[in-house]
Amino acid sequence: MTVTYGWRGDFDNAAVNALHAEGFDHPPLEIDWLSQLRRHSLGWVCAWQEGRLVGFVNVAWDGGVHAFILDTVVDRRCRGAGTGTALVATTAREARAAQCEWLHVDFDDDLKRFYFDACGFTPTDAGLIRL
Repeated sequence: MTVTYGWRGDFDNAAVNALHAEGFDHPPLEIDWLSQLRRHSLGWVCAWQEGRLVGFVNVAWDGGVHAFILDTVVDRRCRGAGTGTALVATTAREARAAQCEWLHVDFDDDLKRFYFDACGFTPTDAGLIRL
């Protein structure tokens, strides 16, 4: 089945909440994603298959040259088929078009192969404070 991708496309908050809950293994929340993204993000990418949301990534930014990948999630039934890689590739293309020079991502150890091998990120030193 064909998956289509949309930059800053319309979506239903309930669909993103359900996808996020499945992908990150928590109960569905009632987040107003669309308002939050319009207020704080460079953009977002949605992946659809037969009208169903099957992938999502939020692209935050600093208002300048740095973009940040957040909340990347793919429906379990679509994993391993290139959907996540295409989401990230679309993100990189659109961030570049917005004249960003850097695309940042952080992730759990089990996603190293995805981000480094499939998506082309390179390891860097970084710091983090858990709040």
